[in-house]
Amino acid sequence: MRKTGTTSRNHFGPSAIFPTEEGREGKPTRGAMYKPVRFAALIGAVALSCNTASAESLFAFLVPPSPTQIAPQAVAPAPADERDDAQLDPRLKKQIVSYPSREAPGTIIIDTPHTFLYYVLGNGKAIRYGIGVGREGFTWAGVKSIERKAEWPDWYPPPEMVARQPYLPRMTSGGPGNPLGARAMYIAGTVYRIHGTNAPTTIGKQVSSGCIRMLNEDVIDLYSRVNVGTKVVVLSRSSGGMS
Repeated sequence: MRKTGTTSRNHFGPSAIFPTEEGREGKPTRGAMYKPVRFAALIGAVALSCNTASAESLFAFLVPPSPTQIAPQAVAPAPADERDDAQLDPRLKKQIVSYPSREAPGTIIIDTPHTFLYYVLGNGKAIRYGIGVGREGFTWAGVKSIERKAEWPDWYPPPEMVARQPYLPRMTSGGPGNPLGARAMYIAGTVYRIHGTNAPTTIGKQVSSGCIRMLNEDVIDLYSRVNVGTKVVVLSRSSGGMS
């Protein structure tokens, strides 16, 4: 009769480390040691045949990478500069320039043919801003004044514009999507305004229905300098750009 061997409690054999496959009666089956045992034996044999440095490099794949070893995650490129003037022609950016003028400091001069607005500083200097002006057939000239100012104004297209473009909304609330932009200065005796825009790529172009468009950051700056009653000189195409 075949005796079934037993393992002493104090015996520290492979089965104590790696469980064996057991049959229905709890007895070891053929090939009792799992594959991990064979793998562990292989590792041990190789490790004994290597020096410490070689063993570390050989089994480096078994060691989880430390936080400093983990490659940085790819980061999507930052969006392009969101400033209104990011892609603007340098000549259209706000700047102080030499501008001899007979007008008093604080006067606004709109140079329609060159798409510039000047805020006269005096002593032959002015702040120059790039602007968008009226398209063909919608330019105008004259001497006016600012009659009202508004921050983030609502937009009510004038009846003349609605007649030409009946699809326009009758009112658009103030905000980033409003075509008047961040500020508006209303020109007395007209339906026109000096205002910001939600389409900065139109600066330097003749695209409006007669209003003067500015970058939002520029119109905010001008708005802070201008008072109700400020004189506005709009030059004609034949004026040569000086006043």
